Amino acid sequence: MNFELTVLPLAEISANVEVIIVVDSKLKHHFVQDKKLLKKAGFACGQDETCLLVEKNRLYVGASSLKSADIRRAAANAIKALKGTKYKSIKVATYTNNGCTYTLRAMVEGFILGSYSFETYKSKKNESKIKHITLSLEEYNGLSIDIEKASLLVHKAQITADATNFTRDIVNTTPDDCYPDVMASIAEGMAEDVGLTCHILKPKQLRKEKMETLLAVARASRHKPRVIHLTHKPKNAKLKVTLVGKGLTYDSGGLSLKPADYMVTMKSDKSGGSAVLGIMKAVAELDLPIEVHGFVGAVENMIGGDAYKPDDVLVAKNGKTIEIRNTDAEGRLVLADVLCYAQQEVKADYLFDFATLTGASVVAVGHYTSSIMGNNKELQGLVVKEAHDAGEFATALDFNNYLKKTIKSEIADVCNISNTRYGGAITAGQFLSEFVDKKHADKWAHIDIAGPAFVEHAWGENPHGASGAGVRMMVKLIENLANENNHKKEK
Repeated sequence: MNFELTVLPLAEISANVEVIIVVDSKLKHHFVQDKKLLKKAGFACGQDETCLLVEKNRLYVGASSLKSADIRRAAANAIKALKGTKYKSIKVATYTNNGCTYTLRAMVEGFILGSYSFETYKSKKNESKIKHITLSLEEYNGLSIDIEKASLLVHKAQITADATNFTRDIVNTTPDDCYPDVMASIAEGMAEDVGLTCHILKPKQLRKEKMETLLAVARASRHKPRVIHLTHKPKNAKLKVTLVGKGLTYDSGGLSLKPADYMVTMKSDKSGGSAVLGIMKAVAELDLPIEVHGFVGAVENMIGGDAYKPDDVLVAKNGKTIEIRNTDAEGRLVLADVLCYAQQEVKADYLFDFATLTGASVVAVGHYTSSIMGNNKELQGLVVKEAHDAGEFATALDFNNYLKKTIKSEIADVCNISNTRYGGAITAGQFLSEFVDKKHADKWAHIDIAGPAFVEHAWGENPHGASGAGVRMMVKLIENLANENNHKKEK
């Protein structure tokens, strides 16, 4: 999809169809030329409501406010409404929130995210015919906008949204087509395209690194595990950020076998690792002045005579022993070793992990929200803020010592599940904290994306299936860290 930015007013732009976002039910606004027809069609201007006036070649879409989240959703639903039509080009005005131009970035993201569809396995494709979108700097409320600033926002929007769609593609790919070695190949290809350094650890190296809990999870699969390490290392970077992702390319539950219904969609258990790949892609393309490392534990959890078992005691990379009571609590075992390896390789200023870790997170906060945990409430708050600013839902869940007691083991240092059915998202996070060293303890946040990563119905700007959860929030966070660091340099 090609975007063109112009200072020309809408009336002077040639396009097949015009998209008009009606904000806060304001049909009286001068952009709305078809008030009588809209009222006749029953268009109530509700958020995401659309009305295509074919004879006028105008599509109206409702937005509750000029906030970026509402404009992003409106743009996404506009492009969805045009799917199946023969229109090939769009023209649209610029919308800012009281002069805040981030709304322009959100609108462009919405067009790209809303146009996404995963049709790899369909014999008949139904791709959108929209190839060109002209953005006029004629602003909704008549404000003047600097074209260079606007151009930068459009550029950033394209990179971020494309990285999100890249992540969606990986998550949506079936386990027979995306297993650990394939995930590693995707990382290598992407790294070559955008200029990242990529290092892949295979089983022999994993054994040498004493990553025995990860290897145990992988043992029963015919697909051997991989640990991926991607590096973005600009000159004179003042900050280091480490990202760690759970890349379970498929999770059967192991010997603690999932019921059949729960096994469907488990291709999505690689969402955390896929998000790390997407974030690294965006960081490289934006050329952010921060050193960023991405680590992914790519593993398949299957059953067989060589499977690890409940009652086993495993030894993690940092020497801690883990009593296994449920082989379906495998993601935390993979993350335990990868977290240890990441901290060994990089002494970071910030450490974030991403995982579809627990159904308990979905129970606690719903399908659309990520749970943010850690030892540092200020850092939790930062992640939540940047998530919301980027258009993702997130909320903090607090650790407490009483819940931590529930993962105590009588025969090992820690148990891989708690002895209570309650607070499962938090106890999983507290399990991971056992593998975060003292130097990183207050620099670490755990992001459980089990809810929003893969939903079997469309919502907001997200289609059926993978949403790319985690990408936009973390790109926004790293961008802001880079900006803050630049301000400090100037002072």
